[in-house]
Amino acid sequence: MSDSMPGPDTAAGTAPGEIPQDVPQEPSAAVSHEPAGPAPLGVARTPTGDAHVDAHLERLADADHLAADGHIEVYEDVHRGLRASLTALDAGPAPAPVPVPVPSYDNRS
Repeated sequence: MSDSMPGPDTAAGTAPGEIPQDVPQEPSAAVSHEPAGPAPLGVARTPTGDAHVDAHLERLADADHLAADGHIEVYEDVHRGLRASLTALDAGPAPAPVPVPVPSYDNRS
C-alpha cells in the first residue's frame, strides 16, 4: 500500500492512532475523589456461648455503619470489654458467704 491510501487500520482523513470524529466513543466513567461511604464488611460473628463476650462481639457490627476513621472507637471499646471479661475469669468466683452464728435460747435449765 502507498502512504496516500488509507490502510485497514485507519479511516480516510485521520492519522494513525487518531480517533475519527464519526466513530462513537465510550462514555468516560465519572472519577470521584471522595471516599466511599461506610459499607458492611460481612464478617460473620459466631456466638461463643458467653453472654458478655457475645455482647461485645455484636458491638463490632456498629463499625459497619461508620466511616473508617470511626472504627477505632468501636474496636477500642470492644477490646476494653473483652479484656474486662477475661480479667473477671482470672478473679474466680466470689467467696461463699460465711455463716453468722445465731444465738440459741435454751430454757431447760
